[in-house]
Amino acid sequence: MITFDHVSKTYHGRNLTKRVLDDVSFTVRPGEALGLCGANGAGKSTLLRLIAGVEHASAGRVTRGMSVSWPIGYTSCFQGSLTGADNARFIARIYRQPIEPLLAFVDDFAQLGNYFHQPVKTYSAGMSARLAFAVSLAVDFDCYLIDEVTGAGDERFRERCHDALSHRRASGAIVMVSHHAETLSRYCDRGAVLQDGQLRFYDTIDEAIEAHHAAQRAAT
Repeated sequence: MITFDHVSKTYHGRNLTKRVLDDVSFTVRPGEALGLCGANGAGKSTLLRLIAGVEHASAGRVTRGMSVSWPIGYTSCFQGSLTGADNARFIARIYRQPIEPLLAFVDDFAQLGNYFHQPVKTYSAGMSARLAFAVSLAVDFDCYLIDEVTGAGDERFRERCHDALSHRRASGAIVMVSHHAETLSRYCDRGAVLQDGQLRFYDTIDEAIEAHHAAQRAAT
């Protein structure tokens, strides 16, 4: 399980203090598919980074009893001067995966062609997302964190994403952030809405989507 125990996250800037999580507690269980809704800037991507351990909480504790992927999305942690293949090799070494099979999987799945051997800094946002998605799927995790990535690429790539996520969903957990209701409904069971630092949970993803839309309408 992944457990948040009274977790808060506050950012401090010049003449600005913003608390994106305020004393939040919840649990993600094996096999669960959780969809996160919220307005731009609400802190959804921050929440994913906290789950992954990329960022640390300002207060409270995050306990990870499952292996967790890095947040898969348009903002990746690749080294821009290295090629996609070199970044994949580096990740294979970190996770102690056989290098050549991992490279072959990523090359086939990401469909980057010759760009796989070009520096990542030359990639478009969608190409970086496809690389991140492919590399993450090449490593077996108990929980996958997905941040809007299923919108990357053409229809054929999106269908490959769907097939891959459905396969992972059958044996692991997924936490997904998306502004597209149909994407969340397709992959997720339970839902949550992040608003004003509070995370409110709903029994179904459709209830969470409706609550999010209602909050958006009330704010306009």
